Amino acid sequence: MNPIIAAATQSVSETVRDTADMFGWNWKLFLSQVISFCIVAFLLRRFAYKPILAILEERRRKIEEGQLNAEKIRKELAEAEKRYQEIVSKANADAQKMIDEARASAAHLSERKQQEAITAAEQIVAKAKEAAALEHERQMQALKRELGHLVVETTAKVTGKVLTPDDQKRLQEEAVRQVA
Repeated sequence: MNPIIAAATQSVSETVRDTADMFGWNWKLFLSQVISFCIVAFLLRRFAYKPILAILEERRRKIEEGQLNAEKIRKELAEAEKRYQEIVSKANADAQKMIDEARASAAHLSERKQQEAITAAEQIVAKAKEAAALEHERQMQALKRELGHLVVETTAKVTGKVLTPDDQKRLQEEAVRQVA
Protein backbone atom coordinates (compact mmCIF):
# COMPACT_ATOMS: atom_id res chain seq x y z
CA MET A 1 0.00 0.00 0.00
CA ASN A 2 1.14 3.44 -0.52
CA PRO A 3 2.68 4.91 2.57
CA ILE A 4 0.97 8.23 2.01
CA ILE A 5 -2.44 6.66 1.73
CA ALA A 6 -1.76 4.50 4.72
CA ALA A 7 -0.68 7.52 6.70
CA ALA A 8 -3.71 9.50 5.58
CA THR A 9 -6.00 6.63 6.43
CA GLN A 10 -4.37 6.25 9.82
CA SER A 11 -4.59 9.97 10.35
CA VAL A 12 -8.30 9.94 9.45
CA SER A 13 -8.86 6.93 11.70
CA GLU A 14 -7.15 8.67 14.57
CA THR A 15 -9.15 11.83 13.97
CA VAL A 16 -12.37 9.87 13.91
CA ARG A 17 -11.36 8.01 17.04
CA ASP A 18 -10.39 11.23 18.79
CA THR A 19 -13.67 12.85 17.78
CA ALA A 20 -15.62 9.80 18.88
CA ASP A 21 -13.77 9.74 22.18
CA MET A 22 -14.38 13.43 22.63
CA PHE A 23 -18.15 12.97 22.18
CA GLY A 24 -18.25 9.68 24.07
CA TRP A 25 -19.11 7.50 21.09
CA ASN A 26 -18.71 3.78 21.46
CA TRP A 27 -19.07 1.72 18.27
CA LYS A 28 -20.18 -1.39 20.15
CA LEU A 29 -22.85 0.51 21.95
CA PHE A 30 -23.84 2.24 18.70
CA LEU A 31 -24.07 -1.09 16.88
CA SER A 32 -26.22 -2.61 19.64
CA GLN A 33 -28.51 0.43 19.53
CA VAL A 34 -28.85 0.15 15.74
CA ILE A 35 -29.70 -3.54 16.04
CA SER A 36 -32.18 -2.80 18.86
CA PHE A 37 -33.73 -0.01 16.78
CA CYS A 38 -34.06 -2.34 13.77
CA ILE A 39 -35.69 -5.03 15.89
CA VAL A 40 -38.08 -2.54 17.49
CA ALA A 41 -38.85 -0.99 14.06
CA PHE A 42 -39.49 -4.48 12.61
CA LEU A 43 -41.74 -5.45 15.53
CA LEU A 44 -43.64 -2.15 15.39
CA ARG A 45 -44.05 -2.43 11.66
CA ARG A 46 -45.25 -6.02 11.86
CA PHE A 47 -47.46 -5.89 14.97
CA ALA A 48 -48.47 -2.25 15.28
CA TYR A 49 -48.20 -0.32 12.03
CA LYS A 50 -49.55 -3.01 9.71
CA PRO A 51 -52.73 -3.64 11.77
CA ILE A 52 -53.20 0.09 12.28
CA LEU A 53 -52.67 0.73 8.58
CA ALA A 54 -55.05 -2.13 7.74
CA ILE A 55 -57.67 -0.65 10.08
CA LEU A 56 -57.13 2.79 8.56
CA GLU A 57 -57.41 1.35 5.04
CA GLU A 58 -60.62 -0.49 6.02
CA ARG A 59 -61.99 2.68 7.55
CA ARG A 60 -61.08 4.69 4.43
CA ARG A 61 -62.82 2.07 2.28
CA LYS A 62 -65.96 2.17 4.49
CA ILE A 63 -66.00 5.97 4.35
CA GLU A 64 -65.70 5.82 0.58
CA GLU A 65 -68.52 3.24 0.41
CA GLY A 66 -70.58 5.42 2.73
CA GLN A 67 -70.08 8.40 0.46
CA LEU A 68 -71.04 6.33 -2.58
CA ASN A 69 -74.09 5.00 -0.73
CA ALA A 70 -75.02 8.50 0.39
CA GLU A 71 -74.84 9.71 -3.22
CA LYS A 72 -76.89 6.71 -4.34
CA ILE A 73 -79.45 7.39 -1.60
CA ARG A 74 -79.63 11.05 -2.61
CA LYS A 75 -80.34 10.02 -6.20
CA GLU A 76 -82.95 7.48 -5.09
CA LEU A 77 -84.52 10.06 -2.80
CA ALA A 78 -84.72 12.55 -5.67
CA GLU A 79 -86.31 9.88 -7.87
CA ALA A 80 -88.72 8.92 -5.08
CA GLU A 81 -89.63 12.58 -4.59
CA LYS A 82 -90.23 12.91 -8.32
CA ARG A 83 -92.41 9.78 -8.33
CA TYR A 84 -94.24 11.09 -5.26
CA GLN A 85 -94.96 14.37 -7.02
CA GLU A 86 -96.17 12.51 -10.12
CA ILE A 87 -98.43 10.29 -8.01
CA VAL A 88 -99.80 13.28 -6.09
CA SER A 89 -100.39 15.18 -9.35
CA LYS A 90 -102.15 12.18 -10.88
CA ALA A 91 -104.22 11.66 -7.72
CA ASN A 92 -105.20 15.35 -7.71
CA ALA A 93 -106.16 15.15 -11.38
CA ASP A 94 -108.19 11.98 -10.74
CA ALA A 95 -109.85 13.55 -7.71
CA GLN A 96 -110.74 16.68 -9.70
CA LYS A 97 -112.10 14.51 -12.50
CA MET A 98 -114.22 12.56 -9.99
CA ILE A 99 -115.49 15.80 -8.46
CA ASP A 100 -116.39 17.16 -11.89
CA GLU A 101 -118.14 13.89 -12.78
CA ALA A 102 -120.00 13.94 -9.46
CA ARG A 103 -121.09 17.54 -10.04
CA ALA A 104 -122.23 16.73 -13.57
CA SER A 105 -124.04 13.64 -12.32
CA ALA A 106 -125.64 15.61 -9.50
CA ALA A 107 -126.74 18.33 -11.92
CA HIS A 108 -128.14 15.72 -14.31
CA LEU A 109 -129.88 13.89 -11.47
CA SER A 110 -131.24 17.18 -10.11
CA GLU A 111 -132.53 18.14 -13.53
CA ARG A 112 -134.08 14.70 -14.00
CA LYS A 113 -135.72 14.81 -10.56
CA GLN A 114 -136.95 18.33 -11.29
CA GLN A 115 -138.46 17.14 -14.58
CA GLU A 116 -140.05 14.18 -12.78
CA ALA A 117 -141.45 16.53 -10.13
CA ILE A 118 -142.82 18.86 -12.82
CA THR A 119 -144.39 15.90 -14.64
CA ALA A 120 -145.84 14.57 -11.39
CA ALA A 121 -147.18 18.02 -10.53
CA GLU A 122 -148.73 18.36 -13.99
CA GLN A 123 -150.34 14.94 -13.59
CA ILE A 124 -151.68 15.92 -10.16
CA VAL A 125 -153.02 19.19 -11.56
CA ALA A 126 -154.63 17.35 -14.50
CA LYS A 127 -156.20 14.78 -12.17
CA ALA A 128 -157.38 17.55 -9.87
CA LYS A 129 -158.93 19.40 -12.83
CA GLU A 130 -160.54 16.19 -14.01
CA ALA A 131 -161.81 15.43 -10.51
CA ALA A 132 -163.02 19.00 -10.17
CA ALA A 133 -164.77 18.75 -13.54
CA LEU A 134 -166.37 15.44 -12.56
CA GLU A 135 -167.41 16.87 -9.22
CA HIS A 136 -168.76 19.97 -10.94
CA GLU A 137 -170.68 17.79 -13.37
CA ARG A 138 -172.00 15.65 -10.53
CA GLN A 139 -172.99 18.73 -8.55
CA MET A 140 -174.63 20.18 -11.63
CA GLN A 141 -176.57 16.97 -12.14
CA ALA A 142 -177.61 16.97 -8.49
CA LEU A 143 -178.48 20.66 -8.72
CA LYS A 144 -180.52 20.09 -11.88
CA ARG A 145 -182.42 17.24 -10.23
CA GLU A 146 -183.04 19.33 -7.16
CA LEU A 147 -184.07 22.29 -9.27
CA GLY A 148 -186.39 20.06 -11.26
CA HIS A 149 -187.98 18.78 -8.03
CA LEU A 150 -188.35 22.31 -6.73
CA VAL A 151 -189.92 23.49 -9.97
CA VAL A 152 -192.32 20.57 -9.93
CA GLU A 153 -193.21 21.13 -6.29
CA THR A 154 -193.56 24.86 -6.77
CA THR A 155 -195.68 24.43 -9.87
CA ALA A 156 -197.85 21.89 -8.10
CA LYS A 157 -198.37 24.22 -5.18
CA VAL A 158 -199.00 27.24 -7.39
CA THR A 159 -201.41 25.47 -9.69
CA GLY A 160 -202.94 23.49 -6.92
CA LYS A 161 -203.18 20.36 -8.94
CA VAL A 162 -201.40 17.06 -8.78
CA LEU A 163 -199.02 16.71 -11.63
CA THR A 164 -198.70 13.48 -13.48
CA PRO A 165 -195.35 11.83 -13.91
CA ASP A 166 -195.28 13.01 -17.54
CA ASP A 167 -195.93 16.60 -16.45
CA GLN A 168 -193.25 16.35 -13.78
CA LYS A 169 -190.78 15.03 -16.32
CA ARG A 170 -191.60 17.75 -18.83
CA LEU A 171 -191.24 20.52 -16.22
CA GLN A 172 -187.93 19.13 -15.00
CA GLU A 173 -186.56 18.98 -18.54
CA GLU A 174 -187.67 22.56 -19.19
CA ALA A 175 -186.02 23.76 -15.99
CA VAL A 176 -182.81 21.91 -16.86
CA ARG A 177 -182.73 23.47 -20.35
CA GLN A 178 -183.23 26.93 -18.95
CA VAL A 179 -180.48 26.44 -16.32
CA ALA A 180 -178.07 25.01 -18.89
